[in-house]
Amino acid sequence: MDSVLIRYHEIALKKGNRRYFTELLKRNVLAAIRDFGPKDIRSLPARILVSFKDHPASADLIERISSVFGVANFSLVERVDRDLDTLRSHILSALNGHSFESFRIETQRGDKTFPLSSPEINRQLGAAVQKKSGARVDLEHPKFTVTVEILPHDAFFGFTKIAGAGGLPVGSSGRVAALISGGIDSPVAAYRLMQRGCRIIFVHFHSVPYQDRTSQEKVRRLVQRLNRHQFSSRLYLVAFGEIQRQIVASVARPLRVVLYRRMMLRIAEAIARKEKAKALVTGESLGQVASQTLDNMAVIQQAARLPILRPLVGMDKQEIIDQARRIGTFEISSISDQDCCQLFVPAHPATKARLNAVEAEESKLALAELVRYGLEKAIEEDFNFPESWPRSED
Repeated sequence: MDSVLIRYHEIALKKGNRRYFTELLKRNVLAAIRDFGPKDIRSLPARILVSFKDHPASADLIERISSVFGVANFSLVERVDRDLDTLRSHILSALNGHSFESFRIETQRGDKTFPLSSPEINRQLGAAVQKKSGARVDLEHPKFTVTVEILPHDAFFGFTKIAGAGGLPVGSSGRVAALISGGIDSPVAAYRLMQRGCRIIFVHFHSVPYQDRTSQEKVRRLVQRLNRHQFSSRLYLVAFGEIQRQIVASVARPLRVVLYRRMMLRIAEAIARKEKAKALVTGESLGQVASQTLDNMAVIQQAARLPILRPLVGMDKQEIIDQARRIGTFEISSISDQDCCQLFVPAHPATKARLNAVEAEESKLALAELVRYGLEKAIEEDFNFPESWPRSED
């Protein structure tokens, strides 16, 4: 197979903005496969066609295209002339080496001027495949599917449709800054926002030198994994230990966790504005831990002016774990580390913080100076995928 035929669903509903979304999807597809030597990419009716100078390994190509948000499904295909005899002979030749008990032909006639209907194409090609293979036709649960596309200037065929990542192309919904802890939840939250078209700026708070560097190494690995969906990423590593120490020295024990979270939001918001991001993203799930009660979340979010997006807020822990496994972050997140939120944590943190009490405690702190300290000590790291390619700016 010398090409990939990509199909999209949600983008097709965008009407007047469809071209913007398809051009962004094309750019992202090229970013995902740029080291595979793509020769050409072009738009077809409700589809995108990519052809290659050489033939990249099918498994590698499938893995790359499967990670691109906006792709509903795709097929590895061969392009042939719009002639049924030519189409039949190429399909029969390509079947060499394939063995199956049942099959079906699935034709989509994107050009209605083609003289044969989809059922007639299915019937004629099915008869030829059945004669060659000896397999039975099964329209409901086939072991093998031959997909055929008839378009205005070309015909294509391939074997099976491969599910894509769905959603919208990364970059189509703007930039957001995601707080990523190294735990199970926050990478899933970042993934879900990417799937809705957001480009993620990652912000990680650590407590070196009071704790070791394990959480930083975990987060780097998580960003590398998630970067397979947006191809270039920036990670801010914020030294938070000294800020925590000053909070501990000044603030009543039960409210410390709430003040930690509010300070994180202030620093993350400053980074977001620097990066022209329009919202903050957290991995909070309602009621999961003490800082994520409704009362505490209401108080914490008032420390920031940007919107706070919580894509996991209504999910239970098992749902989050299941998605982390599916997207490949669970194993990394499960590595033991020293999370900064575990440093100086009281035995009985407040679960129903009140804003006036929190602000009274914060009045003891030089908030602007602590935010400035966090920004000045933050280290920026850039990630690329494929790793040999320079980071692209949007």
